[in-house]
Amino acid sequence: MPLSDKTEPNALLLQAGHDAATAEAVIEIDTLMQKWRRRANKRELGHRALAQLKVDLDLAQFDVLVAIAGPTDHGEPQTETMIATVAERINIDPSRASRLVSEMVDKGYARRAVSQADARRTIIELTDRGIAVVEAVRAYKFLVMGDFLAEWSPEDVAAFVPLLKRFGTWMDGIEQAGEKHAAEIAVLAEEIERAGVREPA
Repeated sequence: MPLSDKTEPNALLLQAGHDAATAEAVIEIDTLMQKWRRRANKRELGHRALAQLKVDLDLAQFDVLVAIAGPTDHGEPQTETMIATVAERINIDPSRASRLVSEMVDKGYARRAVSQADARRTIIELTDRGIAVVEAVRAYKFLVMGDFLAEWSPEDVAAFVPLLKRFGTWMDGIEQAGEKHAAEIAVLAEEIERAGVREPA
C-alpha cells in the first residue's frame, strides 16, 4: 500500500520547511545507508578476512577478541577488561560473554589475569596470538579500504573525511529534532492509530 501524502518522505520534508535539494538528499542518503547496513549486517569483510588469514574463529568469537583488546578510539579511556566489560562492549548477555571468553581462553587467544587495581578481581587479556589476530584483521581492512580510496583524487579524500566526521554526528540531535517536529510526529502517530483501526478483524 502506498504512503499517504502526509507521510510520503519528500512531501513530509517540504512541509517541515526543508528545500527540495535537502529533501532529495535525505531520501538518497537514507537509501544508501539501508544498502550499506544490509551489507554490514552480512559482515562480508570480516568473514573474508578470517578465511583468508586462516583464523579458526567465527565472527562472534572475533568480536570478543576486539572487545577484550579495548577501544582504539583515543577519546575513550583504556581500562581493564572483565567479563562484564566484554558483554557491554558488544551488547550481549553476560552469560554468553562468559562462555565466549572461556572459548577464547581454551583456544589460546586470551587469558585470565589478576587486576592491578584490585587483586580480588579477575580480568581478561589477549595473548600474543590474540593480539596478532586482532591486528591482522584490522590490517586486512585497512588494505582493502586503502585500495578503494587510492582510486579517489586527493581532493575528494580531503573533502570526504571531514564531511563524514560531520555526518557521523547527525543522530546527536534526535532529542532536539523530536521537540522541533512534535506536531509532525503527532500526525504520524495518528496515522499509525488510524491504520490500526482500518485493519479488518
